[in-house]
Amino acid sequence: MSQDDSSFPSSAASGQGADSSTIRSARTHAPTPPRHGSGTLAVALLLSLVAIGGAGYVGWRQWQQEQGNVVLTALKQRVDSLESAFTASSSDRSLLRQRLADADQVNRSLREELLGQAERTRNLEDAVAKLSEKTLSGHDAMLLDDTESLLRMGKARYDLFHDAQGAAAAYGLADQTLAAVNDGAFAGLRQSIGAEREALAKSQPAGLDAALASLSALRATVMTLPLNSPGASASDATAGNWSRVVGALGNVVKVQRANGAPLSVADARFARELTAIDLAQAQAALLAADHEACVAALRRADAAVAAQFDANADAVKQARAQLAALMAQQPATPVQLGAALSELRNLRAVHALKPAGNASVPAGARP
Repeated sequence: MSQDDSSFPSSAASGQGADSSTIRSARTHAPTPPRHGSGTLAVALLLSLVAIGGAGYVGWRQWQQEQGNVVLTALKQRVDSLESAFTASSSDRSLLRQRLADADQVNRSLREELLGQAERTRNLEDAVAKLSEKTLSGHDAMLLDDTESLLRMGKARYDLFHDAQGAAAAYGLADQTLAAVNDGAFAGLRQSIGAEREALAKSQPAGLDAALASLSALRATVMTLPLNSPGASASDATAGNWSRVVGALGNVVKVQRANGAPLSVADARFARELTAIDLAQAQAALLAADHEACVAALRRADAAVAAQFDANADAVKQARAQLAALMAQQPATPVQLGAALSELRNLRAVHALKPAGNASVPAGARP
């Protein structure tokens, strides 16, 4: 109920003495009071709305709180799992750190042991190198002595006997012996030995057997070559007075051989024998590898054939052509040997002056 409704009856009751007109006019001009049922309904509706709003707000807050609790619970679970994982990782890291420390200690001990092994191996290598050097130094000295002896024998054989084949064989053996030397300082000497050996091989005649066979055939051919006839050309010029003098002297003095052979026949036989002797000397010089003597004998034989036999005969021309071919096959200059031997002696002298510490290490003992 409103305040106006309560004051109006009280004023009516207290003013009973007022007249009815005053009361009627007062009622006429007074405002109409509201209904009691509509105000209560409005208040009830308002309170209901307020209650619904409060209930909704409270429910919404509770819902938010529940959602927050759920999120908080999930976060707490995640934090707990993270803490567990961090704890596990910390333990794993500690275990790994411990293992690394153990591995480092093991590696340090292994490194120290390896250094000790390396030092012992180095000492062992030095001892073996010294032992090998002492052993192989005598071996190398023996091989170098053999090489020097072979080179000296090859040079002497060529200088004394002109045996290029034997000297080349000696140089080949010297090269094989030098190849077994372990000292690398003598490796370049093999080139010098090879050069002299190649020169000896080139100095030998291309076909020794063919040359000997050709000389043998020439010795047999000389006995059948036609002789030169000097009487045919000189008879016309001296047929005058000389014929009379010879005829007169022939009646007084008569010269003939004791065996009864005519002088012309003896001269022909003598010329053939001299030419055959020159060819035999050339053959012997070729067998002895004396090229100068061989060429000299061939020149004497060629001069004898040109002077004693008929130069117009085909057999004489063929014999002289064979002699010229044989002279062309002989080397013009002899081979100069001794450079390899001098180089070997110089290297051995220089190598002997080196200190023992700077001596070259054998090939088998090099690291």
